[in-house]
Amino acid sequence: MAKTRAAFFCSGCGHESMRWLGRCPACDAWNTFAEAPQAAPKSRLGSSARLAGGGTLIRAPIRLGDVPSGSIARIPSGMPEFDTLLGGGIVPGSLVLLGGPPGAGKSTLLLQLAANLARSGGPVVYVCGEESAAQTKLRAERLHASDDLLLFAETDLRAILDALERIKPRALVVDSIQTMALPEVESFAGSVAQVRDCATALMEFAKRTDCATFVVGHVTKDGSIAGPRLLEHLVDTVLYFEGENGAEYRIVRAHKNRFGSADEICVFLMDERGLHEVANPSELFLGVGGNASRPSGSCIVASIVGSRPVLVEIQALVGETSYGTPQRLAANVDRARLAMILAVLERRAGMHLGAHDVYASVAGGLRINEPAADLGIALAVASAFRGVALPAGTVAFGELGLSGEVRAVSQRARRAGEARKLGFGSIVAPPGPTRSGDDGTLVARDIASAVANVLG
Repeated sequence: MAKTRAAFFCSGCGHESMRWLGRCPACDAWNTFAEAPQAAPKSRLGSSARLAGGGTLIRAPIRLGDVPSGSIARIPSGMPEFDTLLGGGIVPGSLVLLGGPPGAGKSTLLLQLAANLARSGGPVVYVCGEESAAQTKLRAERLHASDDLLLFAETDLRAILDALERIKPRALVVDSIQTMALPEVESFAGSVAQVRDCATALMEFAKRTDCATFVVGHVTKDGSIAGPRLLEHLVDTVLYFEGENGAEYRIVRAHKNRFGSADEICVFLMDERGLHEVANPSELFLGVGGNASRPSGSCIVASIVGSRPVLVEIQALVGETSYGTPQRLAANVDRARLAMILAVLERRAGMHLGAHDVYASVAGGLRINEPAADLGIALAVASAFRGVALPAGTVAFGELGLSGEVRAVSQRARRAGEARKLGFGSIVAPPGPTRSGDDGTLVARDIASAVANVLG
């Protein structure tokens, strides 16, 4: 048996060192090194597979042309919006990591998912490492889960994998990876070594048996998944819960997806009966007002989230500062992007914002990162600064350049189509492939003309 020596790993990037370091030389993070065994346990089959009778099957590469082609038959989850989030359904043999803060709904979502899969046929195993089988049963009764779901209250991953070899499930849920432990790893559950090696063992099992595996991961105080960064690199898909826990809805975003579009979202409403999908997120984020008139400082933006167009409301508030330095605060909007837009408004549109506090937010809790929201943010700030509301039924999208021009953005037709479908008749957008005004939009070539045409 190989001798195991102690080593130190950075929980942020996985960098290895033979001694403890205060600052990681790879990612410059402070106080992220944790002690763990240096040598990871080898696979149970080793470098070659042993055959009955003492023979050895040597593994060898194969030609790309010899690999059978054809589309993978995905497994429907029973939740159409969640299937869209994953790229069209669950891929057999995939490893999906679901992270989020405590109380966000991770266990509820995966219990509902496992129950749907068990109801549609085939053994499905739910490993509850944080609760007893009786506690999970109480939650399952509240969610009306299928009685065919197999529960396994165990934290010894080696015992779990041995049992799964006999059951041969088509889907597996592990709640959570931080509670799992391998007996051959000399470390406690949740440590860097245990999380790393348990994730590797689950990945090997999923790929070898074509068992779709979902793993719950806890997050740290800064919002990242606890454990080594290697955990997110190992898995096929990384899903995060977003939004406030106190809100009635939950947003699940795909930060990594090998089988679909990254940055895709799925919106759920949460009540005492569990999570319910929202088929049209635009109506949720727009609220009860829809395309009605709104107060000053509000602008509707046609954004692309993942692969779908979503309308969101940008809200801004401008007031005279009471301090020497004006405040620039942003919620669910990049603060640096907001500072750039304010500089463009002041320089190119003649708005003197240097003595005013400016606050900007995306209503509903959805975070918008794409540059196409620049024009909407600028119009919301200009509306709040002048105290004049935008005309009812107005939607805006476009990227702002430092010279004040409004630049074209991708998927213009889909953004405009989503706005018209929800009853918005006035669309403010940069010049497109058609002639000015031919598609019913108000063309904004620069920010000064856009503010003048919309606000008067």
